[in-house]
Amino acid sequence: MKIIISGGGTGGHIFPAISIANAIREYDASAQILFVGALGKMEMEKVPAAGYDIVGLPVAGFHRRVTYKNLTFFFKLLSSMIKAKKVIKSFAPDVVVGVGGYASGPVLRIASNRGIPTVIQEQNSFPGVTNRILSKKVNKICVAYPKMERFFPAEKIILTGNPVRQNLKRVIKREDAVSIFGLDASKKIVLVIGGSLGARYVNNGIKKGISVFIDSDVQVIWQTGKFYYSEMKASVSDNDSRFVKVYDFIQQMDVAYSVADVVVSRAGASSISEIALLEKPAIFVPSPNVAEDHQTKNAMALVEEDAAVMIKDDDSDLIAETAISLLNDVNKLEQIKRSVVKFARPNAANDIVNEIVKLVN
Repeated sequence: MKIIISGGGTGGHIFPAISIANAIREYDASAQILFVGALGKMEMEKVPAAGYDIVGLPVAGFHRRVTYKNLTFFFKLLSSMIKAKKVIKSFAPDVVVGVGGYASGPVLRIASNRGIPTVIQEQNSFPGVTNRILSKKVNKICVAYPKMERFFPAEKIILTGNPVRQNLKRVIKREDAVSIFGLDASKKIVLVIGGSLGARYVNNGIKKGISVFIDSDVQVIWQTGKFYYSEMKASVSDNDSRFVKVYDFIQQMDVAYSVADVVVSRAGASSISEIALLEKPAIFVPSPNVAEDHQTKNAMALVEEDAAVMIKDDDSDLIAETAISLLNDVNKLEQIKRSVVKFARPNAANDIVNEIVKLVN
């Protein structure tokens, strides 16, 4: 099989894409896989690190507010369409998979126009404009949430869930895991993940709540994102660093999740899927600065089923108090664990590969 996987921009698109590629390789070790991403975006670094080839397109997003950056949008789009056409012609894929992000638009449009089978993997409960437009042309649409007929043709939809990083379910002894982070196994631990690029409001909320955590004898593993790392690291004194461990990016997420009693996270689709798979109680702080406010819709899908707690960005000062309150409410913690597992789809990557193989055949 020869397969192109296109998209990226954030970890929420990239990590599911890599999981799909890994599942394809498990199904067929001889499969040829090529990624197509956006130049300058994080997929150009993360995909080669995962062992796959990637081609970059000069495509960029269209800003909804008036800005000079939109002047170059159409030139970049045209250039990306031309390059996508060359990539598809030279690689000759049997199927093209779009995972969302700037690069998926040109590649899937060219592929569908040429009659090459195409698949969309939509991570969110409220899809972006690109996928809604592409849905009219593609063959299959793999979704993570029910009731997506509001946005996509019903006959194309397959409910698969979101692929997650395969190593997350690795069994790790708590004593071994906490030692990696230099923490005390006897104390509660809150894991904070603001997304692959970081989150200003989440970080500020944790920064203001450091004393609350320490006074409550609760430890924190804090992923700030690279943009905020220096500032947030400086906010933790040498004495407080016994309780609060600050990282720009956590490589061993399986270890971090394994020790977390509560997770504080943005409500990106991949984070939600990972948290559900691991049955972790979570406090979601949805980013309001995403298309169609889809993170709030993602989080509310769980909150309405008593499967999570949600705090708005403007209330991020309450993160520490909310986390402590949740840690002290044993009944609430157990309720969330029982409910969140309903959103877990552990076989998502393999189910998506099955759809891909059907189209190839």
